[in-house]
Amino acid sequence: MNSSFGQPELSVIFPTDTYETIKPGLTKLRQQTIAGRIEVILVAPSAKTLAPAMGYESDFAALRIIEVSSISPLGIPRATGVRAATAPFVFVGETHSFLHTDAAGKLLGTMVEGHWDGVTPGFENGNPNGVLSWSGFLAAYGRWSATLPAGEIEEAPVYDTLYRRDVLMEMGERLVPMLSGGDDLRRALQGRGRRLYFCPMARIDHLNLARPRPWLHEHFLIGLMIGSRRARSWPWWRRLGYIASAWLIPLILFRRSWSGVRQVAKARQLPAGTIPAIFLIYTAKAAGELVGYAGGGNANYEEVMNHYEVRRIDYLA
Repeated sequence: MNSSFGQPELSVIFPTDTYETIKPGLTKLRQQTIAGRIEVILVAPSAKTLAPAMGYESDFAALRIIEVSSISPLGIPRATGVRAATAPFVFVGETHSFLHTDAAGKLLGTMVEGHWDGVTPGFENGNPNGVLSWSGFLAAYGRWSATLPAGEIEEAPVYDTLYRRDVLMEMGERLVPMLSGGDDLRRALQGRGRRLYFCPMARIDHLNLARPRPWLHEHFLIGLMIGSRRARSWPWWRRLGYIASAWLIPLILFRRSWSGVRQVAKARQLPAGTIPAIFLIYTAKAAGELVGYAGGGNANYEEVMNHYEVRRIDYLA
C-alpha cells in the first residue's frame, strides 16, 4: 500500500489475462480525480505477467495483484477481488470500459450521500463507428445510456456498477455465479429490497464488438449461459414452458431497452439498420436461451464468452 494516501475508500477490481490487456484501463484509472483514494486489485492467472503494473502503485491508495488458477468463468476473479477488497465500496471493472476522469468521484459521492446499495454510471459508446457497435451497445446498455435521467432504478449491470461491498458479501458462495453474468444478482438484490441509483453525470465509455461473427456469437452465448444455468435448477415442465415461449424473448428484451434507444436516437443519428440489428441480437440471445433450456451447448461456451469479454479490443472494427 502507498503510505502517502489514507485508507482506500473505493476498490476497483480488474480481472485480466496479461498486463497489455489491462494497461488501457489502468491508465484511465490513474487519471481519476480521486485516484489517491482508490485501491486497485488486479486478478490474473499469473502475477508475473502483471509486474509492470506495480510501477503505478504510487498513483493509488493501494495496488495489489492476486493470482487465481483461472479467469474462466469471470465470476471467479471478480468474486476473489471483492472478497480481498479493503474499501467499503467496490467497482468490478472490465478491460474494455473506461471511466471518465471525474466518474469515480461522482459515483462515490452519490453512493455516500444517498446511502444507496449500488450506483450505476451513464454508459456511452466507446467505439461509435458502425451499426454493429451501436446495436451491440444499445442492446446491452441502452437501459443505462448517459442520455437517460438520473434516478432510482430497479436493476443495474452486474459489473461497471459501484456496489457496497457488504451487500455483495452477503451472497456468500453464490457470488461467483452471480458475478459471471445472467440475472441472478439482480434477482437477489431485488429480493432483499436493495436500492440502486442511476447517475448519468458519472460517465463510462464501453467498447463493443464490431466484427459480424463474434458480434452475434457473443449474444448467443450469453443466452446459452442464462438458459443453461436456469435449466440446472428448474423442473422439466418449467423449462418446457420457456422453450415454447422463447419467441417472446426478443420482444421483451427490446421493450426493456427501448427507452434508452429512443433517447440516444434523439441525441444523435444512429447508423441505418441499428434497430433491426438490435432485434437480431435479441433473437440470437433467445436462441441461446432455448438451447440452454433444452440442455444443449458444449462445455467450453463460458471460456469462449470470457475471451470476448477480456480480449474485446481484438474484435473492434
